Amino acid sequence: MDCGIASSKTVLLFLSLLFWAVGAALAYIGAYLIQRYNQFSIDVQDKVVLAPAIIIIAFSVVMFLFGLLGCCATIRESKFGLSIFFLIIFLIFAAEVAALVLSFLYQNKINPELEKLLNATFSKYDGNDKEIVDNLQSELKCCGVFNYTSWLNTNWSASHPNSVPKSCCINTNGTCNGTLTDLKLLHLNGCETELESIIHRVFYYAMGVILGFAILKFLGMLSVCVIACSNGSRRSGYEPLYA
Repeated sequence: MDCGIASSKTVLLFLSLLFWAVGAALAYIGAYLIQRYNQFSIDVQDKVVLAPAIIIIAFSVVMFLFGLLGCCATIRESKFGLSIFFLIIFLIFAAEVAALVLSFLYQNKINPELEKLLNATFSKYDGNDKEIVDNLQSELKCCGVFNYTSWLNTNWSASHPNSVPKSCCINTNGTCNGTLTDLKLLHLNGCETELESIIHRVFYYAMGVILGFAILKFLGMLSVCVIACSNGSRRSGYEPLYA
C-alpha cells in the first residue's frame, strides 16, 4: 500500500506541476494572440474576435491556483484538501470536455466577424487607419481582404485606379509602386485567410493542450482515490487517535 501511496503522490505532484506548466503555456498563447493584434494595430471593438485569447488567459490563471492547491494537499495528505482537489479535477475535466466540443462550434463564428472587421478597417484606408492596413499587409504578406481585387471595391480605387497600396508589394523598397500592370511584384493572397490561419492555429494548439491535460486529470482522480482509501484503511487499524 505504501508503494501505491508513493506512486499516487508522485502522480498528483506531477499533475500539480503540470497545472503550473500548462497555465504558463496558456498564458503565453493568449498573450501571443493579443500581441499579434496589437502588432497590426487593429482596434477590435467586437469582443467575439478577442474572445479566444481572453478565455485562454482566464484558463491559465485557474491552472496556477489549482496547481498550488494540489501540491499542498498532496504533501500534507489532507483529506479535506484532497477532497476539494478531487472535486475541482472532476469539474474541470467535465468542463474541458465541454470546451472541446464548444470550441469547434465557436470557430464558425470567428470567420464572419473577422471578415466584417477587416472590411470596415480596409474601407477607411487613406484616413486614420492607413498605418493599420499597411502594417497588416506587410506583416502577413497579403493584399486586400480576400485578395488584391478587393481593393477595386474601395475608396482607394476611386482615387488610385488600377493600383493597390504599396504595402501589397513583395519588395516595398524596390521598383514596385502598387500598379496592377505587373502582378508578379505583388502579394496576391488576401489578409483574411492569413489572419484566420493564425487565429485557428493558436486555437488548435490551446485545444490540444486542454485535451492532453484532461487525460492527466483522469489519472489524478484515480490517484486521489488511492490515497483516500489508504488513509481510511490506516485509520481503521491500531493507529493512535489524534485530537
